[in-house]
Amino acid sequence: MPNRKSLPSRLLNATLVPLVALVLIFEEWGWEPLSRFLGRMARLPLWGLIERLIVRLPPYAALLAFALPAIVLFPVKLLALYWLSQGHAFLGIAVIAAAKVLGTAIVARLFTLTHPTLMQLPWFAALYLRWKAWKDAVIAHVKATRQWRLLTVLKRRLAKRTRRWMMLMRQSFRPS
Repeated sequence: MPNRKSLPSRLLNATLVPLVALVLIFEEWGWEPLSRFLGRMARLPLWGLIERLIVRLPPYAALLAFALPAIVLFPVKLLALYWLSQGHAFLGIAVIAAAKVLGTAIVARLFTLTHPTLMQLPWFAALYLRWKAWKDAVIAHVKATRQWRLLTVLKRRLAKRTRRWMMLMRQSFRPS
């Protein structure tokens, strides 16, 4: 049976899906640790108060709080693109990377805080469930590849070497 997808559709899938998969993998790797990191900050009195207020927000206010980092970081990313266009590649890339990491950390924590409230919105719950099913399928596809398995082995080896190096560094700095 011939492939019924048009050439533009096949080209879009061939270019867009790998890019989306990279973003999803970055967020998959970063989402939990970054959210936990910001969660530890809730021990600070002001930060904890802000989090308690966010948890109590009504659904549409929670949606606004969840969307706020994307809205705030958008001009920062535009500025980074401007710097890239002006030949300041390192600065532009550094700002985009920092905004991505910071944005992921904040959005992850906000989503953890607002998820139960947001799921009260029927349209949000429906979209979220469709998004999650699609995202999980893309990630499962990526994780089934040979490249992913190799990357996982390399990551484990690097983590083991890093732990060994850190242990040696701690031992070398201990007073005798």
